Amino acid sequence: MAPSQVVIATKSVQRLVKEEASYHKELENQEGRIKKLLANFEGENAEFELRQERQALQETKNVLPTVREKIKAALQKLEDQLESSKEGDGEESTEEITKAKEAIADGKKALREIS
Repeated sequence: MAPSQVVIATKSVQRLVKEEASYHKELENQEGRIKKLLANFEGENAEFELRQERQALQETKNVLPTVREKIKAALQKLEDQLESSKEGDGEESTEEITKAKEAIADGKKALREIS
């Protein structure tokens, strides 16, 4: 049996929330590497390495607004799917609906943390 649209939308939100969290963790790691490079700024490649790390940091920062928009869109789709499942034939189980509501809460929390 194929997964319902609610299940698909739920998994999409969950994946995007995890992706957003991993980008924030990557930002922290990159900032730590930059601080370490600045503390030990020596060697012939130090300036190049610092420039590379700063570029990687900026690229990661540039991705976050796109992920935020994807989370918003996925949340809207999931909320729409939940609404239509209430009106429709109700093929989703209570477990699927509970997971969907948890995913919505997680997605909204992630959006608040980004802001």
